[in-house]
Amino acid sequence: MTTRTARSSGGRRRHGPSHAVPRGRQGRGPVWGAVAALAVLGAAGFVAVDGSPAGTGAAHAGARGGPTERARSGLLGGTGTAHRSPSPAPATTSASPSPSPSTSPTPEIPATGPGTFATAPGDSTRVGSGRLLRFRVDVENGIDLSTADVARQVERILADPRGWTAGGNSAFQRVSSGPADFVVRVATPGTVDRICGRYGLDTGGEVNCDVGGQVMVNLKRWLLATPVYAHRVKDYRALIINHEVGHFLGHGHVGCPGAGQPAPVMMQQIKGMHGCLPNVWPYDAKGRYLTGPAVT
Repeated sequence: MTTRTARSSGGRRRHGPSHAVPRGRQGRGPVWGAVAALAVLGAAGFVAVDGSPAGTGAAHAGARGGPTERARSGLLGGTGTAHRSPSPAPATTSASPSPSPSTSPTPEIPATGPGTFATAPGDSTRVGSGRLLRFRVDVENGIDLSTADVARQVERILADPRGWTAGGNSAFQRVSSGPADFVVRVATPGTVDRICGRYGLDTGGEVNCDVGGQVMVNLKRWLLATPVYAHRVKDYRALIINHEVGHFLGHGHVGCPGAGQPAPVMMQQIKGMHGCLPNVWPYDAKGRYLTGPAVT
């Protein structure tokens, strides 16, 4: 598993974080208070990929290229989230049809867990061309999520024609044993904080990170997304996965390219859309890479 330098998507780059922030540099601030309140009030009932809150977003800006010897972190809101997949609407790129608002109660999210993980069984077929990257999908023990279901969602995101395979440089295959280049882990906020904190990142119980070959997905974001994606939770999961895997591939944070344009997946949408439209894919339906000005 590749060792990397940490990044956080919510603060300054330390070799590039995506949503987490270096410890001691920045507190949660008013944005996270608003996100938490809006997530509880507006995202009830959405269940089990990092994105961005309403009017905000997450991402890393950076040069394109292969994996580097650095660990990165960030909300994909992705990532984002990793939440994907009919053709995008003219104004908005989406990963899958938007779910209808739910009347179910807000799911209970444990504050922390044991820090041990169950791995999704089986292997997937290879998707894409270029360098093959093998990945594993883990879910923290004690979380009421199916490892097989989470693995299917991550596979669909990475196989989407608007995903990272569109560049022709990367191929992906999920494995359940043997060597893996990176692992996608869905974990409780406390466990994400502990693992990301080992690399000097402060995820504040709210965001995701990419460190040491681990794409750490905060359970809170996986289930509740953010205000902007509150009714498109699966789209947000695509943002989480695409954003954090983008860091793994060597991409840093970028800004909004202009009002009315799709937000790049490596934009920190959690911090605000800045006139851009919600988007969870690195490429558009015509195979064009969506980016913006680099953020340092």
